[in-house]
Amino acid sequence: MRSVDDLGSSHGRRLQRAVLDDGREVFVKTGGAPEALRSEAAGLRWLGEAITVPEVVEVADDRLVLAWVPAGRPSPAAAERFGRELARMHRAGAPGFGAPWPGFIADLPMDNTSASDWPEFYATRRILPFLRQASLPAEDVRLIERAVERLPEVAGPPEPPARVHGDLWSGNVLWSGGTGVLIDPAAHGGHRETDLAMLALFGVPHQDRILAAYQEESPLADGWRERVPLHQLHPLLVHVVLFGGSYRDSLMRAVSRVLSSAR
Repeated sequence: MRSVDDLGSSHGRRLQRAVLDDGREVFVKTGGAPEALRSEAAGLRWLGEAITVPEVVEVADDRLVLAWVPAGRPSPAAAERFGRELARMHRAGAPGFGAPWPGFIADLPMDNTSASDWPEFYATRRILPFLRQASLPAEDVRLIERAVERLPEVAGPPEPPARVHGDLWSGNVLWSGGTGVLIDPAAHGGHRETDLAMLALFGVPHQDRILAAYQEESPLADGWRERVPLHQLHPLLVHVVLFGGSYRDSLMRAVSRVLSSAR
């Protein structure tokens, strides 16, 4: 490498910007579980068949090297283009609910073993494993378990497996080249509403433009707005596991809304 600039760290991984001997600029991530780096690379390559992602230059047990993404601006036009491209990525589909590689979100392992339908996958692969890791009061646990029991009736009409990013908060969308570029995926075959609910959880520039363009490209099923709290249960549980009780109130508000929709 000609030069290396330190960019700090995230979830125990060292982040760097480097220039290779051939002049290419790259982003380098080192540290953490080797399986997590390989999972991220597999997810990027899979999503990259249908949407813009950084090229995977190299992946090894100790590092992941990606093509550098030059910074752009989240303009309204870029947001609309990204909304259409996200819809097409979801429509590209998946063989089933799950993925053939191990799942990770941050440094937390996720079970990507396939399931027969999305409610089963969401309950047994995304909600219950993290509920067991979260330090929550017994009453909270019982309420979340009640919400899980109601999943089949509140999940909306069945949909085929979508090709989803799986951790699509605004920090995992880089604006470049007039669109959004996806990074740090927890990619798997899942429900397309999951990605949209994650975008809504912490906000994203020009969210209304993204959703409008998405709807024009691939209309969502009736009631999708009411199902947003359902799809936010998993990321909120992950945040409770990673960061503690500061996310408990947000989680339990979402649980309450899910239970109310089941009445």
